[in-house]
Amino acid sequence: MADNKKPTHGVYHVEGEGERKYWTKVGAAWAHNDGDGFSISLNFIPTGTECRLVVRKSKPKQEGR
Repeated sequence: MADNKKPTHGVYHVEGEGERKYWTKVGAAWAHNDGDGFSISLNFIPTGTECRLVVRKSKPKQEGR
């Protein structure tokens, strides 16, 4: 699996463009220790005419969220 146990990135399905974009979290990704790749785990695979996935670095959770 991944080199790290805690996910370092979120994986999102993005629909639409500009102000009408809608992001749905569909999984998680772990950066490899050597920095050259990722292991990705998806909770589900989006289907349809547009299937754009975006991987974004996770941000620390803030108190009260």
